[in-house]
Amino acid sequence: MWTLGSIGIEGRLEPFDLVLHQHHVKATRRWRAHAQEIVARSENDAPLLRRLNACTRTAECAGSAAADLDEDHCSIAVAEDQVDFPTAAPRSSIIALKQAQSCRLQMSESPIFGLFASLPRGLDGWSSVRAFTRKPHLNVSFASVLRAASDIASGQHYPHGALYMVATPIGNLADISLRALHVLQLVDCIACEDTRHSQSLLRSYGIERSGSQLLAVHQHNEQESAQSVVARLQQGLRVAFVSDAGTPAVSDPGARLVAAVHASELQVVTIPGVSSVTAAISVAGAVAAPGAGSGFVFAGFLPSKPGERSAAIEELRRESRCVVLLEAPHRIRDLAHALTVLGDRRVTLARELTKQFESVTNRPANQLEHWLAGDSNRSRGEFVVILHPASMAKDDALPSALLQKLLPELPLKTAVRIAAEVTGAPRNALYEQALALRQGGESQPHG
Repeated sequence: MWTLGSIGIEGRLEPFDLVLHQHHVKATRRWRAHAQEIVARSENDAPLLRRLNACTRTAECAGSAAADLDEDHCSIAVAEDQVDFPTAAPRSSIIALKQAQSCRLQMSESPIFGLFASLPRGLDGWSSVRAFTRKPHLNVSFASVLRAASDIASGQHYPHGALYMVATPIGNLADISLRALHVLQLVDCIACEDTRHSQSLLRSYGIERSGSQLLAVHQHNEQESAQSVVARLQQGLRVAFVSDAGTPAVSDPGARLVAAVHASELQVVTIPGVSSVTAAISVAGAVAAPGAGSGFVFAGFLPSKPGERSAAIEELRRESRCVVLLEAPHRIRDLAHALTVLGDRRVTLARELTKQFESVTNRPANQLEHWLAGDSNRSRGEFVVILHPASMAKDDALPSALLQKLLPELPLKTAVRIAAEVTGAPRNALYEQALALRQGGESQPHG
């Protein structure tokens, strides 16, 4: 039951309870477990209630609100490093936590504003509205997106007893796919690398899941937890798996789980989306040199111990194809120092991809350490490191001379392998050169 004081209007609105105050809205989580709040920051924000079609259009307001939407400001949680990109102003830069954004853009479709838009204009003096919901916990910023996901994806086939590998954003909430949103609502339970992180991410999209519907499946228990997931699948349940960010099983847990599901002859379905690996390659401009191999090699995180890391880089040094590495901010300078042995081989540092402070730079390997030292901000955030394809210098006669010595005595493949190990030249390029030498009759294979 609610009353509008002297106006004399009473009624019951389920499942909402409404309270009107003549002051700005305060955080409502302490009032209800699942609350949502619209924040009005100015005494002149009341005109947002005047719009007659407020229930179908964004309400107008000149105020501002915090983009992080944490529980101290309002009840819509944002997962750790995630950002609420859809609420940013049109044509503005990507936003990050605690960056101000237009309150107008946070007030999306809501029957609350449709109700008050039809009330007498005398209500304009009220400067804020506080609304409480019991369930579900609704993020108004994504309400229309969830409807679109249902409209577009619900007609497709989602088999029972299947594991759904769902890709999630790597830093920008707007990068979620409609199919992923639909599946995360459809499945019976969700296996998570971190249940708390995933719960917060789901609530950012207005998706409510009880704790019993979230299963912890991480690197320390994946083998054991996989059997629990398999048991659910054998009962005909749908189960989704999400890592903390990006595509599961790519330098994240998930591979053992998928292997266990395949071993039980059950179905695995991919729900593709963001991957930091492919995102970084797309902006690196890593062009294969003539004679070098195409494609790329994903090496992930190199060992943290200096000796082991140097050995790994020495091994990658012989790789002519593009190499993709991942690195954390507290180790990026150590990696840059270790990469100096690559000389002038081009390296791309892709930092904080899809986030506000995203940056991509191309430098010779022997300049990376100095470049990072020039500004402490350059070492902050998560990194994808791209080693561009190696190329053999045209004026480097050593590989050719070595091949000419080896080919008369050894099989072609053996000669190429030894020449690549000794000189560090791309194996594919050496192989083509060896073929040319043999076809030209300059040297003949032994035996």
